[in-house]
Amino acid sequence: PGGAAAAPLPEEDCMKLNPSFVGIALSSLLAIDLWASKRLGVCAGEGSAWGSARPLMKVIEVSGHGIPWLLGTFYGLCQSDSLAAREVLLNLLFALLLDLVMVAVVKGLVKRPRPTHNKMDMFVTISVDKYSFPSGHATRAALVCRFVLRHLVLAVPLRVLVVLWALIVSISRVMLGRHNMTDVLFGLLLGYVLYGVVDHCWLSPATAPTLFALW
Repeated sequence: PGGAAAAPLPEEDCMKLNPSFVGIALSSLLAIDLWASKRLGVCAGEGSAWGSARPLMKVIEVSGHGIPWLLGTFYGLCQSDSLAAREVLLNLLFALLLDLVMVAVVKGLVKRPRPTHNKMDMFVTISVDKYSFPSGHATRAALVCRFVLRHLVLAVPLRVLVVLWALIVSISRVMLGRHNMTDVLFGLLLGYVLYGVVDHCWLSPATAPTLFALW
């Protein structure tokens, strides 16, 4: 009837018609992230603005990949004849494994697809690598950087190089079109936090005698 009051909209429809400030802000940030990441993907393909630098970026990509780091650490652990060196290397191996597990878990939960301009020609990928958030390279770079600066005695120029390496590896992820900016930023934060976990759970002959007996 004409005089009847209109039925109220369902709650979910009201939410769609009146989006929250937080929802609008997050959507805007996501749009900016996608736009800026695409603009910065200057090495995403051979025809990109800096396409000629793509081979160099891929070398940097390999330098931050998990497999070379795992193999190198395991080899060093097997070859080391110093208890102090074995302790550091064993904890680095634990850190790298923890990093792989945590990144895989977060990627599996978030399931954010990689940027549309990404060229899927990465070095040794697994199923979870089709997801973008967070950047495993950035996480590993931050974790290894903190680990090396804390446990290796290096001259100031070498310490600067380690930090620069971590930053360049992280930036290269966006330049190659592998990740969005927020993937990299969260990855750096996660790697920083993971080192704190490793430091708190530090393995030593006193806390993990069985592990050290194997080596």
